[in-house]
Amino acid sequence: MTALCAAIFVTDLAQAKRDIARAAEAGADMVELRIDTFTEPHLVRQLAEECILPAIVTCRAAWEGGQSDLPDEQRLAVLEAACHGQTKYIDIELQTVRRGHDLPIGRPVICSSHDFDGRPSKLHNIVLEMNQRPGAVNKIVWSARSIRDCVEAFELLTTRTKPTIALCMGEAGVATRILAKKFGALLTFASLDADSGTAPGQVSIKQMKQLYRWDAITPETRVYGVVASPVKHSMSPAIHNAAFSAVGHDGVYLPFLVEPGYERFKAFMETFLAFPPLHLSGLSITLPHKENALRYLKEKGAEIEPLAESIGAVNTIVITSINNQPSTLSGFNSDYAAILDSITAALSITREQLAGKRVAVIGAGGTGRTAVAALAHYGANVVVYNRTLDRAQKLAEEFPGKTGKVVAAPLENLCKSCCQIYLNTTSIGMHPKVDQSPIDGNLPDLSPDTLIFDAVYNPPETKLLQQAKAAGAKTVSGVEMFVRQAVRQFELWTGKPAPTDLMRQVVLCRLTHS
Repeated sequence: MTALCAAIFVTDLAQAKRDIARAAEAGADMVELRIDTFTEPHLVRQLAEECILPAIVTCRAAWEGGQSDLPDEQRLAVLEAACHGQTKYIDIELQTVRRGHDLPIGRPVICSSHDFDGRPSKLHNIVLEMNQRPGAVNKIVWSARSIRDCVEAFELLTTRTKPTIALCMGEAGVATRILAKKFGALLTFASLDADSGTAPGQVSIKQMKQLYRWDAITPETRVYGVVASPVKHSMSPAIHNAAFSAVGHDGVYLPFLVEPGYERFKAFMETFLAFPPLHLSGLSITLPHKENALRYLKEKGAEIEPLAESIGAVNTIVITSINNQPSTLSGFNSDYAAILDSITAALSITREQLAGKRVAVIGAGGTGRTAVAALAHYGANVVVYNRTLDRAQKLAEEFPGKTGKVVAAPLENLCKSCCQIYLNTTSIGMHPKVDQSPIDGNLPDLSPDTLIFDAVYNPPETKLLQQAKAAGAKTVSGVEMFVRQAVRQFELWTGKPAPTDLMRQVVLCRLTHS
């Protein structure tokens, strides 16, 4: 069973004992005690004897990313003093082992290698050497050059001949920490909280257990994720993992940092799809990769939702693999459905009843394009308002409506509009610039029959929605769109009804406490 190990940097005995107690309360299985600067042998022995959790004790040398400047002999003597009480392993660098010193004999040794600059050029040679050394456990850690390094770490775990810890540091390597249990690692490291990690990319114990479903992960757990750059602050892991838990789906949803560019996206897809033990089953695609996803799927001859292809962007990929056969891929755009359903639910109408409705779409970017394509498809009369008129005109020309029409207008003409529905697809009013609105000084005539829909979801009630409510108009928050697009993704991946109310609560709770 893979242990969840809390990493603790020791400064004094009292602090260490407090942090060990915190780790135990948070649900850690063991602790790593970094004693780089806490090197009085009698205090080290006392700490080991009074530790309430099984422990790894490490005195990391400065030349391997630690803070100890002691020569090998003195560091090993300190580690010898730690071979008491709850100490389960002593961690010693491979370079120290190479120098032929007598190793502490009181506890099994973790033979470790760390590279903070990137993937070691002779990674597999290092592992082969570790297999021949006297250590009981191999530990190899490096800074991920890209998310593709994660698969190599997983491969090291699945081909191990000794108990192994294989992790990639940095944001691109987060998946190796969360999925260590899936691939049978001896342990994974987690921080006590968001600010106390001992290595780049460590996830807190609370996040591991509550956000990433650590206790539910098994070798058969299916993997999902959001592909984006940046990705660190995405709310998608929270909403989907909560939904998986609610319906009992054996899945875990992760953030996948893939840097901009089609070739990087393609390399990510090719690498992850080629590793069947990962059980990659679904992806959310967001900036800057929605167009890249469509291009990749078309190159692979995948089935693509017609309207998604018309829009020119895919935000959902479904991956189906049976009996380890090559995966089949399908592409969808759940954003357009979320836009349509948010509007029709607020007006208590069907999609077909959008025909002939007058709709103002503010903005000609990616979300604006999605909205125009969807509304035009169902016959609405759409006016695209944008600061740059040329861009609005180009968008309008691409999507003539079935029965209505799509035209463009400069943003300053919005005050003259007589539309029934207004949809803001720009980022105006988004946190932290919450005092802005796309209709400031440009307010059209609004009535109780008018619907104002703001795709911005942070904050849940933007200044635009406040202005609309003050004028007596109906409103729809961007939270509704965010939740509905996630619901559609969830149901495509799992084939189960989504716990929509729970997913909405998760989003609102995170926005409230962000």
